[in-house]
Amino acid sequence: MRKEAMAVLSVIFLLTAAITLGSWTAAGAATSLTYSIFFPPTHAQTKAAESWAKEIEKRSAGNVKISIFPGGTLTPADQCYDGVVKGISDIGMSAFAYTRGRFPAMEALDLPLGYPNGRVATRVANEFYLSMKPKALENVKVLYLHAHGPGLLHTKKPVKKLDDLKGMKVRSTGFSAKVVGALGAVPVAMPQGETYEALSKGIVDGTIGPIEVLKGWKQGEVVKSTTDCFDVGYTTVFFVVMNLKKWNSLPPDARKVLDDVSREWIDVHGKAWDEADKEGRAFTKSLGNQVIPLSAQESARWKKAVRPTIEEYVKNAEQKGVPGRKSVKEAESLIGKFRKQTK
Repeated sequence: MRKEAMAVLSVIFLLTAAITLGSWTAAGAATSLTYSIFFPPTHAQTKAAESWAKEIEKRSAGNVKISIFPGGTLTPADQCYDGVVKGISDIGMSAFAYTRGRFPAMEALDLPLGYPNGRVATRVANEFYLSMKPKALENVKVLYLHAHGPGLLHTKKPVKKLDDLKGMKVRSTGFSAKVVGALGAVPVAMPQGETYEALSKGIVDGTIGPIEVLKGWKQGEVVKSTTDCFDVGYTTVFFVVMNLKKWNSLPPDARKVLDDVSREWIDVHGKAWDEADKEGRAFTKSLGNQVIPLSAQESARWKKAVRPTIEEYVKNAEQKGVPGRKSVKEAESLIGKFRKQTK
């Protein structure tokens, strides 16, 4: 009986393999996809994307091959999404914040809601997308999203209280520009790729972002201080999207591999953000830069200062037909949910 059972299992395995191979073969030669990423080649998120691409090639038995173009070499950060829609690249990774106003529902996630870490922010982003189903993303295939840990303040001069920020020019992007303005500084819109030079030349006095940028983008070399303003920690959500026509042209097997691996890589990116934050903190300290904690009283002042930005978002979103209040409540609820799960 055991031999017969083994024989049956062998036949089933061979049939499954034959069906899978037949499906790939029917689709023709191996599919080659281009992937545009604005992060530099050495960045942790580029590395996570590379491992994603390799896993897809492995699970598809080499039938799906993905060529990665990091550093914005194929499409710049603010043109990445359109590049995917137009077919300049098959897949793209960039931030929603670089085209502010285009994705009003997703902008709720960038509010200063006090994100504790990257894994929570990343899980929140994906769950929020599935829950809210924003219309602005219907022209692409969303593979997955990820988001960095709490955006903190990094400056050339120490910032210990709100008053220290008055008149400071602070690099920001997307909704974080509103946060910077609410805190009393002067927001200067700029992508990460231009920030190092702007800080080194004194074009800006500081930047707001996850502490990982101090190592990932080498910005620790051109700042002297970080303010741990966790209670107003915002995030920036990054998309990994695919050209819809290209997606629909893939055989079912390929689509399943892409979906399966993408689902697994949500936490890979979240953990990569958290590990990068740890490295960024260690890196800036190794350079002799200081990290300034806020007292409970001062932190409360910062929270109060940024609250109008949240209310402004709600008002503007609802004027555009987007459920702003519902979006904020959903984001806050998901932060609470995943904060408990990742403790």
